[in-house]
Amino acid sequence: MRLSNQIKSEIENVTKSSIKSLESISGGCISDAYKLIMSSGNSFFLKLNNNNPGNMFEKEAHGLNELNKSNAIRVPHVIQFNETYILIEFISPGNRSRNFFEDFGHKFAEMHKYLGNTFGFYENNFIGSNIQENVADDDEKENWTKFYFNNRILFQLKLAEKNGFATKELASKINLLEDKIEKILNGSKEKPSLLHGDLWGGNYIVDEKGNAALIDPAVYYGHREADLAMTKLFGGFSPQFYEAYNESFPLSSGYEFRENIYKLYHVLNHLNLFGRGYYPQVISLIDYYVK
Repeated sequence: MRLSNQIKSEIENVTKSSIKSLESISGGCISDAYKLIMSSGNSFFLKLNNNNPGNMFEKEAHGLNELNKSNAIRVPHVIQFNETYILIEFISPGNRSRNFFEDFGHKFAEMHKYLGNTFGFYENNFIGSNIQENVADDDEKENWTKFYFNNRILFQLKLAEKNGFATKELASKINLLEDKIEKILNGSKEKPSLLHGDLWGGNYIVDEKGNAALIDPAVYYGHREADLAMTKLFGGFSPQFYEAYNESFPLSSGYEFRENIYKLYHVLNHLNLFGRGYYPQVISLIDYYVK
């Protein structure tokens, strides 16, 4: 892989060092990823995509910067970004410390204690390669139930209709869900927490000291139960993670009942990203509440 002269020049200018070598890194499904080793001895992580929606890396950079405001858990620092790439701090991989998940749980709870004034975010961003709608009206900004249903569930339903994945069954069940959403989320009212937005096992890494670092966010301010529910969709988090989290920032009673409503957003998003294979899981999650 050769970088264009323009990108090479921009990177060398901002890092004040020449690129010594470029190593491909596997794992990304949307963009190409590389480790850059500079003549200065420093290393950087480069994510490159010439066919992204145009502002994807800008949104990622803003999300990483927002997470860093909490000063609670390691997040790579943003060096440079434009329409085709983002350059960030390279975090050298390591092995999990003995108390990795316990420490991770405590730090993640501390991040959630960083609060916003309203629900949402100052800009829309991305969840995978789909738009995540964060800019809400005044009523939604103050009401988590309205924000979540309108900007997460209904938004994904409309996207599924556009993509040809929606059915009369799905629309009908989501209508029934709308009638029950206030009751489902009753008793869980909290102030808006800073959320990673897309935390699964592939969106954290282990750094050189054996601690967790967060990557690839879909940041907004919302109910922290939404972040925790996502961690349970695909595994990758031990019981010690949740125990430590609850020690630092106890959850309201009934959070287990509410998990599926928050999982629903991400499974609907996977339906829109990857197709009909996720449809049965979408229906199952809705049926947990509307049958």
